[in-house]
Amino acid sequence: MRVEFLGTGTSQGVPVIACDCVVCRSTDPRDQRLRCSVLIEHRGRVIVIDTGPDFRTQMLRARVRHLDAVLYTHRHKDHVAGLDDIRSFNFRQRQPMPLFGDVDTLAAIRQEFSYIFSGEQYPGIPQVELYPIDDQPFELFDFEVIPIPVLHYRMPVLGFRIDNFAYVTDANYIPPESMRRLEGVEVLVLNALRHEPHLSHFTLAEAQAIVQFLQPRAAYFTHISHLLGLHEATEAHLHANESLAYDGLIIEI
Repeated sequence: MRVEFLGTGTSQGVPVIACDCVVCRSTDPRDQRLRCSVLIEHRGRVIVIDTGPDFRTQMLRARVRHLDAVLYTHRHKDHVAGLDDIRSFNFRQRQPMPLFGDVDTLAAIRQEFSYIFSGEQYPGIPQVELYPIDDQPFELFDFEVIPIPVLHYRMPVLGFRIDNFAYVTDANYIPPESMRRLEGVEVLVLNALRHEPHLSHFTLAEAQAIVQFLQPRAAYFTHISHLLGLHEATEAHLHANESLAYDGLIIEI
């Protein structure tokens, strides 16, 4: 399995206008983060988790020429807003794009991209097929995907486990049953927004506590805000099996 981090940042705490903070002024490319997303190549298939506002840039930057499916964690704009740019893959592959998400996420996609689903199919609009999922494992092509239900404050969010890789973002609570689904995972990706407590995201210390409990071979923190600080300085204080993810990071599992 090959995993590429397309984006490791967040809208939380990220300036939307010109800013002179230490992270914005950093010359370290690892401090330049697009919104959170990951690409997985597994058994000849290519899937993406979430299509945020930076989706088009991420696909171009990673030189993605083929995409088989999209998995969605939840309905927030910073995870779905780039869906329209799926049309490039429709054009190349000449088929609809399968989208997998829970009922609420797919309902939000239907509402926010209503022109895709209207009776009048205007030429050139994205072509998609919606597949509702819940907390039960499902077959995707020839491998199993295990949903990992978590809470983003009060909002249900899905993480995903594929073989020995697990990806959990936008969470501040992992229920006991979901923790059991993460047991034995070799590579864990977990959100770590900042150092200070947050209503709906893990802090770095909270994420580290989960890593130390599960003891994966390697853990990568994502969904990082400017408030976490510089990549190099933060990385220096992590445990041996922990790393900050960064845009463009590729891992082989």
